[in-house]
Amino acid sequence: MNNFKKIGLTALAGSLVASSVAYAGELGVSGTATMKVTNNSYSAAGKTVAMGNSVNFAGSGETDGGLTVAVSFELDQGAGDGTGPFDSHKVSVGSDTLGTVTVHGHGGDNAAAAIDGTAAGDLWDNTLGISAANDPAVAPSGNGLVQYTLPSFADGLAVNATYSSVGSNHGGSGAFGIVYTGIEGLTVKYGSSEDNSTVAVSADATTMGLSYAYGPITVGVSSATYDHTTASSDQDVTAWGISYTVSDSISVSYGQEEIDNNTSTADIEVSGIVASYTSGGMTVSARQISGDNVDASSTGVNNDNETWQLSASFAF
Repeated sequence: MNNFKKIGLTALAGSLVASSVAYAGELGVSGTATMKVTNNSYSAAGKTVAMGNSVNFAGSGETDGGLTVAVSFELDQGAGDGTGPFDSHKVSVGSDTLGTVTVHGHGGDNAAAAIDGTAAGDLWDNTLGISAANDPAVAPSGNGLVQYTLPSFADGLAVNATYSSVGSNHGGSGAFGIVYTGIEGLTVKYGSSEDNSTVAVSADATTMGLSYAYGPITVGVSSATYDHTTASSDQDVTAWGISYTVSDSISVSYGQEEIDNNTSTADIEVSGIVASYTSGGMTVSARQISGDNVDASSTGVNNDNETWQLSASFAF
């Protein structure tokens, strides 16, 4: 009887080994480390020195049926939900014919938010003192986000859709995004999403962007609209930017953004210049950014602010 058990276990072990070989893939590790010094005109802290670091693990393999399965996660202490070392993580399965389904455990962007960065490069998001309530509004993303990326059916056209169950009414919020790069130098983006994360309240968000590169110069414009059930929560964000690639290593850009919150007494206006130098895995950058009416009024105490930052990041 024991011999039969041994034979059975041996056969099972051989089967498991065979299966593991069929699904074997590769695991890659990459990371970044950053050092930076920042000065904020409005902050009592003045100059601050900080560092950042993260390690990313990504693995993929192919099933016997031809499906590609991939998983990735980021180690970044104190990031994410703040409860552990893990930050963004996701798993995906798909093929060139069927498209790809991705489930984001954390850090996923809905299909519209993934392309809604302003043409100026989100200068507003640089410790200018703009409150979260005045940040550009977006539809839900984050934990449990499901994304479907359509297979390629036209040259230069990428389409994906997402579904988020985030919210107290569990109604779900959908989004889709389209990016067209079929003409040399031209990039056109369009995204649309809905926000049903609050009971009896809804909003529609639309984002559009266009950029054109001619030689070393790239010019872009963007517009985002957030149409809320409550009119006082409506918002429009417009921006433009221009960049000049001096060489393969050096680039300089300038941009302006305007955030119009429907009931605010003044629009938030942000402008800034960014320069960077890249050599191998090292990037050194400098930025000078200013904001007017950052509290969405013309009379606030911390109304007009400036910030500059020097940073060095290393990829490995």
